[in-house]
Amino acid sequence: MENRCIAFTGGGTGGHVYPGLAVAEALEERLPMMDIIWIGSSTGMEGDILRRTKIPFYGIPAGKLRRYLSLRNILDLFRIAAGLVASVLLLKRRRVELLFSKGGYVSVPPVIAARLLGIPVISHESDREAGLATRINARFTDLLLCAYEESCAAIADRTRMAAVGNPVRQDILRGDRRRGRSTWNVGDGEKLILVLGGSQGARQINQLIDGAIDALLPLARVVHQTGRADYVPADREGYYKARFFHEELPDLLAAADLVISRAGAGTLWENGVTGTPAVLIPLGLESSRGDQLRNAELFAERGAAEVLDGKEVTSEKLVQQVRRLLKDDAARERMAEKAWELCNRDAAERMVRYIEEYLYRPENREE
Repeated sequence: MENRCIAFTGGGTGGHVYPGLAVAEALEERLPMMDIIWIGSSTGMEGDILRRTKIPFYGIPAGKLRRYLSLRNILDLFRIAAGLVASVLLLKRRRVELLFSKGGYVSVPPVIAARLLGIPVISHESDREAGLATRINARFTDLLLCAYEESCAAIADRTRMAAVGNPVRQDILRGDRRRGRSTWNVGDGEKLILVLGGSQGARQINQLIDGAIDALLPLARVVHQTGRADYVPADREGYYKARFFHEELPDLLAAADLVISRAGAGTLWENGVTGTPAVLIPLGLESSRGDQLRNAELFAERGAAEVLDGKEVTSEKLVQQVRRLLKDDAARERMAEKAWELCNRDAAERMVRYIEEYLYRPENREE
């Protein structure tokens, strides 16, 4: 007899994948006999991430959802339609009993397909302000889970929503400060700055660090995730670069005295649950829908991070802020405490409890 099956969907960035993996990890622990699969874009980065796990990955055609007029929207409508057909066939073939969506444009066809097939759908929104994919998916979702109380009020009836926080992988919580500092040769009394530009890097942050590195190295060792496009090996003592961090990230977060990062939901929550003080440089409206600005505002309002305006920040301003924070241990400790207060550690377990409720509703129980 086949195991029961749950499908996860989402992609486009690591922020749509890693939180979902945290829920899948908690689900495997709770229901070890349940099969888990992941549906993502056949051309997206999520396939690369999932192939590093034991979760089977199924790629489907995916069209991007744009808020502006473009001829590409016409072509992408055909991709979305093809993704819907592929999703229906896959969900039926695998006899999926529940779909969990982490968002991103690739999640829309599977969510609609699940509704057409009568399969329960649970969606999760990580950002303070819901994205277009989540707003569309909410129409076909049985339960909408949000990171923050205020996130879902505008897009879903309150009987179908719950604030649960953002899930993080257990590995993130197991980071070892001593091991991280040893790995990156951080001596006693030295500080460590971790620079993160998101799963695909951030050109603006990379350029700011290029202009600031001479002034930063006398203050601390610097470990920098550049993304693939901008990666050039570091040639400075105390300066380390990588295209992307995988297994190294938990120890780095535990070891870092300060993080410089974008304000993606997943990055913020990982900083928060590890109590890592942060300087945030959010993506602005010129290159995003403003979700990172809203996220950063919330963390700044709660005292859980400091923010530099992406339009006005310079390397000199960044160095000034970093220098002040590295000299002020009490300020960083207060920031860490506020981050811990804001970011709960049990979001994945809460989500699994909701998944179980839907799986074991009377109409879904096996005879």
